[in-house]
Amino acid sequence: MRIILYLLTNLAVLLVASVVLQALGVEQILHDNGIGWNLTGMLIFAAVFGMAGSFISLLLSKKMARWSTGAKVIDEPRSDAEQWLVETVRSQAQAAEIGMPDVAIFDSPTPNAFATGARRDHALVAVSTGLLQTMRRDEVEAVLGHEVSHVANGDMVTMALLQGVLNTFVIFLSRIVGMVVDSMLRRGESRGGMGIGYFVTSIAAQIVFGILASMVVMAFSRHREFRADAGAARLVGPGAMIRALERLKSSHAPVALPQSVEALGINGQVRGALGRLLASHPPLDERIAALRAGGG
Repeated sequence: MRIILYLLTNLAVLLVASVVLQALGVEQILHDNGIGWNLTGMLIFAAVFGMAGSFISLLLSKKMARWSTGAKVIDEPRSDAEQWLVETVRSQAQAAEIGMPDVAIFDSPTPNAFATGARRDHALVAVSTGLLQTMRRDEVEAVLGHEVSHVANGDMVTMALLQGVLNTFVIFLSRIVGMVVDSMLRRGESRGGMGIGYFVTSIAAQIVFGILASMVVMAFSRHREFRADAGAARLVGPGAMIRALERLKSSHAPVALPQSVEALGINGQVRGALGRLLASHPPLDERIAALRAGGG
């Protein structure tokens, strides 16, 4: 899973909230009342807004994914392929003991798929037209099993909790840095309140700490990809999942998803050593090797 859309939305929510709070003078009021320098009060403030930003991103994830990819939910199957797709997801959802997800198709020549949603019993599983056209049915079934496993594992909720905790510390630490820098810049001045040094430094620190937090989130995302592969192997057999990943590897096609939802796909790009720290997916070779080591 699944995350770049989620991370970008989350970061945007945090930054907008931070700017609005500063523009309205809320942080100045807190500071003037002694809360700004009270670490406990500041931590509570950070936790409220950190967790709120994370869960707003979670609640928006399904709609944003549909909007950005143009995915169309299958309300009534119009072909044998759509009927098979819906019934396959239904069967896997029952086996995984989750509610029936919405099933959608998005137009893309590249084989890919994604799952998202705030609840295990009301998720979205979407596949590309390219995946349906280039993969055999047992391979498509394996990809669907991977996505259903993400839903069954509660990945998006887990991610929201992890991101919320990290948001809390991003907000908290950035304010501490802002206050320290502001105090150093205004040493010897008698007037109260926070200066421009606080506002500029705290926002800059929030961006830097946010990137570091994203590295932690992405490391967890890569771990979850292995878990979802293993879940698919349990649903359809490791051989089918290995063949599906090998098909993705041999296609040499770019990951044709909008960058905002690239992390939601079955396959993600890894760009260099630094890029790997921010990659949502492990390399396909590592995923294939893990399945084979597990009995594939």
